[in-house]
Amino acid sequence: MKHFIISLGITTSLFLAWVIVGSGLFSKGNTFVFSSGDRFDGQVAGISTEESYPVVEERRDITSDFRPIKRAGMGQFAVPTAYSAILLDAKTGQPLFEQDADERRAVASITKLLTTMIVVENVKNLDEPVTIPEVAIYSEGTRVGCPRSGYCIGERLHLGEQISVRDLLKAALMNSANDAAVSLAVHVSGSQAAFIEKMNKRSAELGLENTHFCTPSGLELDDVAAEENCYSSARDVAKIAAFALHYDVLWNTMRMESTSIYSIDGKYEHTIFNTDRLIGQYPNLVGTKTGFTPRAGYSLLAVAKDPENGKHNIIAVVLNDPSRWQSIQEMFSWGFSAYQWL
Repeated sequence: MKHFIISLGITTSLFLAWVIVGSGLFSKGNTFVFSSGDRFDGQVAGISTEESYPVVEERRDITSDFRPIKRAGMGQFAVPTAYSAILLDAKTGQPLFEQDADERRAVASITKLLTTMIVVENVKNLDEPVTIPEVAIYSEGTRVGCPRSGYCIGERLHLGEQISVRDLLKAALMNSANDAAVSLAVHVSGSQAAFIEKMNKRSAELGLENTHFCTPSGLELDDVAAEENCYSSARDVAKIAAFALHYDVLWNTMRMESTSIYSIDGKYEHTIFNTDRLIGQYPNLVGTKTGFTPRAGYSLLAVAKDPENGKHNIIAVVLNDPSRWQSIQEMFSWGFSAYQWL
């Protein structure tokens, strides 16, 4: 890419390039702009220079994102009620705070963020119909029409009912409905097992080092095998969220307080409520995803924009925290006070 015009003569330009290359400033990953002059072949600091150009100036307007810098005098921070936690700058991936962030733990329905992200990546038309399979009907835990296990107050999904991908995304993200997540998984991959393979392959592509998923819903069996084989970490959950920010449909859905979804033929109506307690309470909220099982405890992922100009997102994750809503707000407050983006 040729980003700018240089006014220096070719001799001077090449001399500057030689000086800068020799000083080790020449690389693809820094914040300098390359000229459209002669290329350099070979290796510089282990990086191929085949597609690189001499450095001649720095341009803030076309460089990488601002980085969070901790303000002087800001002390340490802790989330005493959480077993593990992290606060992450979404753009750079820089941790602002971490607490046992790589510990492998069950994350329950926070799993659905990766599930729905994979669905959006694999379905071109979100209005296409999904046929509700039998395996979804027998899902346990939270389901469409049943805000918690054994407590049903609305119309449940019906075997063979057809409902759009878009509407099932609402049920999975807002209401954390396990039957919706299972239906989407089967629709995309033909079976839960095939979709789980896709989940773990995608996790590896995202560089998640402490993650292995066993279900598209996050509802694991409460046994030793699940403890050993089904897990993620606060850091990996935050990384998933950072990448999922590419898909506005997910976060727009997560900010909806309630809605009704309908079968394709209009025969059934299902009322969906959001599990997010911060909607309408936290003005800079991008979205949240809750998670709870007895094994995982109360967990929460949330993303917020900085209150100053809304240009910087930070991601907060707490795992197994009975005070998760309060903890998340305190994390955001500390993060935006302790850091500035320069």
